Amino acid sequence: MQKLLSLTRKALSDYNMIEDGDKIAVGLSGGKDSIALLALLAAYKKFAPEKFDLVAINIDLGFKDTDKDQVEAVRKYCQSLDVEFISESTQIYEVILERQEKSPCSLCSKMRRGALNGVAKERGCNKLALGHHADDVLETFFLSLIYEGRISTFMPTSHMDRSNITLIRPLIYIEEKYLSGLARRYELPIIHNPCPQDKHTKREEIKNLIASLEENFGCKQHLLTAIFHPERNNLWDKLIKK
Repeated sequence: MQKLLSLTRKALSDYNMIEDGDKIAVGLSGGKDSIALLALLAAYKKFAPEKFDLVAINIDLGFKDTDKDQVEAVRKYCQSLDVEFISESTQIYEVILERQEKSPCSLCSKMRRGALNGVAKERGCNKLALGHHADDVLETFFLSLIYEGRISTFMPTSHMDRSNITLIRPLIYIEEKYLSGLARRYELPIIHNPCPQDKHTKREEIKNLIASLEENFGCKQHLLTAIFHPERNNLWDKLIKK
């Protein structure tokens, strides 16, 4: 916990993610990443120099197989942290089925983010924290490079003009395996993902590719370093006349 808190605090400090008076909505999907994010932010709040409030928001996508007992366990965990838990019911899954999209994950992500923003704004939140970690940073980089021909990944913080909410990602310096370990060690409540697309996406293929590169070359940390320290990059944009 102390090591992960240190890495979380570094990300918060490096990118000025939290300020006095913030009301932060934590996007709580119920997976290990988001529940670990909540645990770390709640722990950080106890000694943080900034004074801020937390609200946990779960977007119910409308899956019939969602385990209600697991949702209740998450609710009770939030109560133990003295964090308000909000579960917003939607018909996102039905909408996606009706549209028969070729890339349902992209549409689902947009609709879920929209629902999160809406609830966060209704509750007076000015920031939204998501549980994207270091592996997500690297996977998004490879997805952009391979499928879009762009050297790009998501930003640690970004302001959304429509909702006037700032998105923050406090876990960017933490690898997924450590979040899994945290969830197991502290027996954090998890909501099983009933989505039929789970583990059958392009992101999962990229995850396997990175695992193979790490196994064969031990280069994962070097890849992350290249992203975290762009000042070291030597790309051609420096040669283009402005």
